[in-house]
Amino acid sequence: MRLLLQRVREARVRVDGGIAGEIGPGLLALAGFGPDDGPDAPQTPRWTKMIEKMLELRIFPDADGKLNLSLRDTGGGLLLVSQFTLYADCRKGRRPSFHLAAKPETATALFDRLAADCATRLPGRVATGTFGADMDVELVNQGPVTILLDDAALG
Repeated sequence: MRLLLQRVREARVRVDGGIAGEIGPGLLALAGFGPDDGPDAPQTPRWTKMIEKMLELRIFPDADGKLNLSLRDTGGGLLLVSQFTLYADCRKGRRPSFHLAAKPETATALFDRLAADCATRLPGRVATGTFGADMDVELVNQGPVTILLDDAALG
C-alpha cells in the first residue's frame, strides 16, 4: 500500500458534478494498492502500521508553530481517494505502465476496508471519493505538506 498524504485546509471530491466526499482541515490521502496487497492484507501487521502511521504522523503545527500534532490530535478530517497511479512504472518509454497496481477487484475491496478501518478509528471524520470513478479532486494544500508513505519502508 502507498499513501500520498497532503495536509489540507479543505478538500473535496466531485463525481458527475456532485460532491462525493469533503472535509475541512485535515488530511487528503491518495491510496494505492500494489502487487503485495492481496485480500489478506488487512489482517497483517503492516496494514495496521500504515493506518496508525497516517493517523499519528505529527505534521500539524502546535501553538508554537512546530509540527508536533497528529490528525488525531487536531480533530481534523480524513478524505480517502483511490489512486492506482501511485504504482505507475515509468522506467521504460514515456507512457507509464500500471502493471504493478493491484487488480481493480482486489483494490476495491482493500479501499473499502481501509475506509472502514479509518472510520472506526476516526468516527464521523472520514470521507471518501468513489472507487474507479473519474473524480475531480479539489484541495487547498496547507504548508504545503505532502508525504509519501509506502508500507515496504515501514518494515
